[in-house]
Amino acid sequence: MQNHPALAPGRAAVVTGAASGIGLAAAARFASLGMTVCLADVNAEALGAAAETVRKASRKPQDVVTVTADVSRLEEVERLKDIAYRTFGEVALLMNNAGTEGGGALFGNSERWRQILGVNLWGVVHGIQVFAPAMIAQGTPAAIVTTGSKQGITCPPGDTAYNTSKAGVKVVTEALAHELRNTDGCQVTAHLLIPGFTYTGLTRARRVAEKPAGAWTADQVVDVLLPALAAGDFYILCPDNDVTREMDNRRIQWAAEDIIRNRPPLSRWHPDYKEAFAAFMAADQPPKP
Repeated sequence: MQNHPALAPGRAAVVTGAASGIGLAAAARFASLGMTVCLADVNAEALGAAAETVRKASRKPQDVVTVTADVSRLEEVERLKDIAYRTFGEVALLMNNAGTEGGGALFGNSERWRQILGVNLWGVVHGIQVFAPAMIAQGTPAAIVTTGSKQGITCPPGDTAYNTSKAGVKVVTEALAHELRNTDGCQVTAHLLIPGFTYTGLTRARRVAEKPAGAWTADQVVDVLLPALAAGDFYILCPDNDVTREMDNRRIQWAAEDIIRNRPPLSRWHPDYKEAFAAFMAADQPPKP
């Protein structure tokens, strides 16, 4: 398999939220390809342990550096960028992966809302605004990956703050892709990683001690990410052990058609549409492309 041209030996990757989960798995994979890697995370202790894991995967352990950073703070993302460019001279791949778990009900605690939006959405905005201009100016193949969520597309009720943050991530990353492809001479591509149910540090934080049977590992998500980057895919939608790609397609189509068909919002969870949704999911014909 040919990788995205940004994923080449000697080139530099910056991964936020790199102390665990998908970020750690991706950083280790980039290092195994011969890339130099900058791991960023707000948890300094976990970041140190993660760096040791990535160094074991690297051909040059000295090419793995760490930066403690809170991506919700613009000045800390600017410091991260300065360190990365000072250390590596360029950034071939930025993975905006840092995230915090949900817990923001619609009428819930406003401070929790600010925390979720600050990390999940503003962290991505900061990463794009701080890194993208410099990456474009390099004039070399590069990629920006942001980690979204299916909850930002289908918006299941109950965790509105998290859904809002990830819906914003989708919108921002789509806008980035548009900007990049309309910038003369730009060699930077944008990609939205949309994991399925994945066993990560956030899962463990909810006291799930063992990986649920339905969940993928973070390495399985990275296994999907790399060939999708190579293919130039923007939407990198991952299944899991419980949900197939066809099931995702149908759920996403149903959500979009709430507007087209003038159904109540979130009709998938509306009792009047329970039978219609079940029939739609069970239909023999695949959803329209």
